[in-house]
Amino acid sequence: MTLSRRLAFIGCALASLSSALAQDDGLNMRFANGIAAIAEQKVITVDDIRREIAPLIPQIQRDARNEKEFNEKLESLQDQVIQDLIDKVLIVKEFRKAKDEKEVRRIPESYIDNRIADILTEQFDNDRSKFLAYLRGKGVTLREYRSEIEEDIIYHYMQQQQRKSQSVVSPVRIETFYRENKDRFFQEDSVHLRLIQLSRVDDTTDAGLRAKADELIAKFRAGSKFEELAREYSQDSRRAKGGDWGWQKRSDLKEEFAKPLFDLKAGEITAPVVLPEGCFILFAEERKFAGNQAIDEVRDQIERLLVSQMARTSQERWLERLRRNGYVKHY
Repeated sequence: MTLSRRLAFIGCALASLSSALAQDDGLNMRFANGIAAIAEQKVITVDDIRREIAPLIPQIQRDARNEKEFNEKLESLQDQVIQDLIDKVLIVKEFRKAKDEKEVRRIPESYIDNRIADILTEQFDNDRSKFLAYLRGKGVTLREYRSEIEEDIIYHYMQQQQRKSQSVVSPVRIETFYRENKDRFFQEDSVHLRLIQLSRVDDTTDAGLRAKADELIAKFRAGSKFEELAREYSQDSRRAKGGDWGWQKRSDLKEEFAKPLFDLKAGEITAPVVLPEGCFILFAEERKFAGNQAIDEVRDQIERLLVSQMARTSQERWLERLRRNGYVKHY
């Protein structure tokens, strides 16, 4: 079938879709003939776009503050999906190009068989009849579906290879980034906090809470581990984790906690802190003091950041080249 006849056929078919598919997403208005773009010989339809954006629409609805913002976000998502679908076609084309241009590169059939076996297990409980019914519902043959799976494998393989090509960062580049961005690695005073909470009940006095807290402090000074005491005696939500509240900055805590806690050295505990809701014992498991982190503390973080930046830049240049060299028509 020629491309023009295929376009005519697809346009007629899409025009007759049920109202359930023709949801009010603006796509029918944007693309009256049901076709968004052509990349090489691949026709990208409104239905292709809908399948991609359907799982993402609930999040857009939650994030949008009004109908205008929802429509703007939805149109932006549609544009991104169209571009992604075009790029996928161009990436698959790039993979298939053999160096001598006399043969077409393909994925081994066993890879496709294994992926379909995984899909049967994960989505269809190993029920082949359900799987075939799903294909009939999509209006595709098993052969066409295998081709879709092959293209998915190629697409992810090519992206992975592109990322791998940008996975090495020299020590000099890391050190240069650190020197030029030292402010990004400033840290406030912080404490790795564990605490024990003794909750107040109706007839509990401040003196009674302090007495119980003093008993626990005495156990700690006698050699008991704070986290074990917290698991046994604390009445807060982190009891099962040994009272572990993770790293806390001074600004994260109310003054009644921050003042005594930040006077501690690592391994020390506060005196009982009595508040209306109960009594608390705070333990500074570790301390970090204000200042720029040393490069050795952030070297891995910088390397990950630079690898990510390099990969994004490299991928965008790669895609721009594929787009320049490919046939793409937008509607």
